[in-house]
Amino acid sequence: MEILWTPTEKRIAQSQYFHWSLFFEKRVQQKFLNHRDLHQYTLNHPEEFWNSLFDFFKIDYTGDFKAAIPQNFSGDYEWYPHVQLNFAENLLRAGRNEDIALSFVHESMNDIDHQVKNKIQRVTYRELKKQVSRFQQLMKDTIFPGDVLGAYMPNTPHTAIAMLATSSLGGVFTSTSCDFSATGVVDRLSSSKPKVLVAAMSYSYHGKYFDQWEKINQIVAEVPSIKKVILVDFFHDADLDLFQKEREEARLKIKNTKHVQFIFFSTKESDTSFICDAEETLQFKKMPFQAPLYIMYSSGTTGKPKAIVHSQGGTLLEHVKELGLHVDLQREKSIGFFTTCGWMMWNWLLSSLYFGSQIYLYEGSPASPSPKAFMDRIDREGIHIFGTSPKFLKALQDTNTHYDHAFSSLETLLSTGAPLLKEQYDYVYQHLKKDVLLGSISGGTDILGCFMLTLPTLPVEKGKIQCLSLGMHVAALDVNEVSQFDLEGELACLNNFPSRPLYFLNDEGGEKMHGAYFHKNNNIWYHGDFVKISSTGQVEVFGRSDATLNPQGVRIGTAEIYRQVEKCDFVLDSLCVGKKKSDGDEDIILYVKLKDPDAFISLEQKKLIKEMIKNNTSPRHLPKEIIQVQDIPYTRSGKKVELAVAHLINGREIKNKEAIVNPECLDQFICHERL
Repeated sequence: MEILWTPTEKRIAQSQYFHWSLFFEKRVQQKFLNHRDLHQYTLNHPEEFWNSLFDFFKIDYTGDFKAAIPQNFSGDYEWYPHVQLNFAENLLRAGRNEDIALSFVHESMNDIDHQVKNKIQRVTYRELKKQVSRFQQLMKDTIFPGDVLGAYMPNTPHTAIAMLATSSLGGVFTSTSCDFSATGVVDRLSSSKPKVLVAAMSYSYHGKYFDQWEKINQIVAEVPSIKKVILVDFFHDADLDLFQKEREEARLKIKNTKHVQFIFFSTKESDTSFICDAEETLQFKKMPFQAPLYIMYSSGTTGKPKAIVHSQGGTLLEHVKELGLHVDLQREKSIGFFTTCGWMMWNWLLSSLYFGSQIYLYEGSPASPSPKAFMDRIDREGIHIFGTSPKFLKALQDTNTHYDHAFSSLETLLSTGAPLLKEQYDYVYQHLKKDVLLGSISGGTDILGCFMLTLPTLPVEKGKIQCLSLGMHVAALDVNEVSQFDLEGELACLNNFPSRPLYFLNDEGGEKMHGAYFHKNNNIWYHGDFVKISSTGQVEVFGRSDATLNPQGVRIGTAEIYRQVEKCDFVLDSLCVGKKKSDGDEDIILYVKLKDPDAFISLEQKKLIKEMIKNNTSPRHLPKEIIQVQDIPYTRSGKKVELAVAHLINGREIKNKEAIVNPECLDQFICHERL
């Protein structure tokens, strides 16, 4: 056991988790010796736990808690059937009018020379409510409870405003990021059937400008449910004259059919006759706890993305628990997460408004003009909680950048999207900041939250996630569905939880959802990850169980191999999959991307990789072949696309390449198979 960080008594005493635990002990009239005992109590007494969050965090609702907690997964959703609330109302309730709600940062602002021209856009809670009200007026004749708004947007305040306005009316919000092709957007919106589309006329990434008009016109033409399109231009939004000019030019680009209305929206728009009365009172529609709020999409690397519907109340309750107790977000703290609007971490981040906190929205490439400039922003802006991915931390590590500041404000550094390697723990504590809580968190779009995550009162051990999520009976199961400690098994949840999906769209009878999570047992949620849970509650994640290697009948997590391969200083990235053999067994195939793009991997380097794997894992982990490639495929949320490559080399079709950010690199795997 190697402890890298331990909380001070002051940090523990100031945490919301500490104050909630005292509140909870008094409420249930019981003392808990440690977090493990308290966590077990939340599993044994779910009503007392989940109900306590309403009172401690002062969630705004009407109704009562009769029959609030369903006992198992079978049947319909059934959480808090007599409770009504509004998601947006809760998010906008606590923020003080004069406090900053959103700070928008574009990649161009990382260049100090452009600071004067590109000032950070600050939106107070008063201004945010005003803009949500104005956006609400655009939709109140189109969006009614249960109706869908689709966003095709960059990560700007406009997208947050659209989400809040939609949920305030009882509508359902769904989004994709601007880097999706029109076909990828159509695939998703054809399932969710939005009545309103909000879209950016253009965006930029890594210094390149992208006009979106051709894609917007295609989406409108191929998604017949769209009745209204709300267009924004964040480039010119701060300058009304430029926005007015852009609007007139845009009218010439609209290839409209008569049934679709196009409207322009600017946060600086002063022509109230054109849009609305900005002073009109913001309205909130109370909705059932189980009313739909978000439609999320699975990565879809082997087929058309699944459209997963999440509830208003379940999302709010889970996010309040995670952000409030586990991440320790409070009004005085600011939070940022590097994400696009097409990843669940965007939805998670926006829930931070509930605490009256300041959210940093970043749009663009973190490498523009450099990763250092991106990281300098944390120090300049005084961000307290910052989230990213192991892929980005690895990119920082490879740059060997020295930071001449102490990240003095940074209390918590979150990482998700893939397992965090031990070497990345070392990098953070040796080269970024010693006194920081490095919180690896893991869950998924399926639950719009986490099964295991961080806690401000526990130490950080190298290579391990700190704890299991409160109220969730998470286990590592063997092939006989027996929970086991300190042994690798399939990640499962043995009790019901409020952020479980309501249903999948286009899944009559629930067969797709049952097949995705309950195919082995109707009362056990199988999440699809391969993990090891210690007897003290810490977790190691070894990758997707559906991509788990199985040579000679022994299950191996791909992360075990990555941990060894990426120690080699000549390797930039790697990907490991299994290739089926005629006898039913499989060979491990390892693909490596070298740091030097012009180099060719040598026999000595292959030998070194194999020795590293054999000496630090087992002979069963050794790859049959090591093949050099020019690039490794990733999803848009930063996950390695093992399953798609496994399909390719085993002669199966990949049905949805839209989920992959660099699909062109898949051709190299096909070529290697033909050799």
